[in-house]
Amino acid sequence: MSKVYDWFQERLEIQSIADDVTSKYVPPHVNIFYCLGGITFTCFLVQVATGFAITFYYRPSVADAFASIQYLITEVNFGWLIRSIHRWSASIIVLMIILHVFRVYLTGGFKRPRELTWVTGVIIAVCTVSFGVTGYSLPWDQVGYWAVKIVTGVPEAVPIVGASLVELLRGGVGIGQSTLTRFYSLHTFVLPLLTAVFILIHFLIIRKQGISGPLLFSVLLSKENSTFMFFILKVKLFYRLLIYFYFFHGCNQKT
Repeated sequence: MSKVYDWFQERLEIQSIADDVTSKYVPPHVNIFYCLGGITFTCFLVQVATGFAITFYYRPSVADAFASIQYLITEVNFGWLIRSIHRWSASIIVLMIILHVFRVYLTGGFKRPRELTWVTGVIIAVCTVSFGVTGYSLPWDQVGYWAVKIVTGVPEAVPIVGASLVELLRGGVGIGQSTLTRFYSLHTFVLPLLTAVFILIHFLIIRKQGISGPLLFSVLLSKENSTFMFFILKVKLFYRLLIYFYFFHGCNQKT
């Protein structure tokens, strides 16, 4: 194992990268409410993992979509667990983003020089809502079908280009296989890629500019900073509660 480590260390200097991460200082005003963004990112990773697992059994066809979900829940080992985690995590990620936006707004985290952090965060929030809209229809049951019909019909109110937008979203005049295929492509390929890119940009900006302070934050408090690793130890309770929620609440529902 040491030889493998030495090989990577010689080429990538991974120890310096680890030291830089673990020694990063966190302002003392940072508390549990500053963990909402991290919880959102954790939910995103859970969504990627469970969604990838679901694609092994899901069939994006108007004739087979609902049956494939039923098969996943009733026949596949732990399929109900994977689907329940995916469904509950989708709700949690939306809630966490809303709370995160409120926290950032109330502490002035959108002000200069962090405007780009706010903009990328808003784009991530829009992508997250789009995940919900596209994913809601994929089972292609009655709820999903009529949800697609309503959502794709909204742009029709836009002057001049409304009808063209509706046709673009539906893949035709009516709702059918083309609509499901487009929503499936958006949900599994386009949106994950866009979200991952903007999350990376979001994190890089935060890494560069640091964590924003509260409205009445004093620079004198910077003398009492704690390290990033110590901050992780302080907030790990949040992640324990999240895991508890997944396995003792959401996963108990097998439908």
